[in-house]
Amino acid sequence: MGASGGVMDKLTRIFEMQEELNARIGVDLKGIDEEEQTKWILNYTRAMQQELAELTDSVPWKWWAKYQEFDKQNAKVEVVDLFHFLVSLAQTLGMTADDVFDAYIAKNKVNHERQDSGYTEKNEADSRHI
Repeated sequence: MGASGGVMDKLTRIFEMQEELNARIGVDLKGIDEEEQTKWILNYTRAMQQELAELTDSVPWKWWAKYQEFDKQNAKVEVVDLFHFLVSLAQTLGMTADDVFDAYIAKNKVNHERQDSGYTEKNEADSRHI
C-alpha cells in the first residue's frame, strides 16, 4: 500500500532520526535475536509507562487537590517522548515507517468496521491479518 508525499517522508525521517539517536545511545536494534527483542520490548514498554505517568501528571486529575494546573506544554512534550519510545518499539519488532503506516491503515479500517457493526463483542481474529 504505502503512502505518498510529505506525510510519509516525515514518518520515514522520524524513523531515521530515532535510529540515529538509538545508535548514539549505543542501541542497535537491527538483526537482534528474540531474547534481545524481548529485553528491548520490555525496556520500551516500561519507559512508555513512565512517560504515560508523566503525561497524567501534566493534567489536573487529583479531584481533591485544588493547587493543580493543566500543564499543556509539558503534556505535549510527554506525547513526543512517548512517540520516541513507540518508534523504537516498532523498530525493535523490525517495523519500518512503511510497515507502521500500512498496519495503521489496515487497523483503522478494522476499527471502522467494528463501529459499523456495533462492536458488541470482542473479536481479535478480525485484525490477525494486519
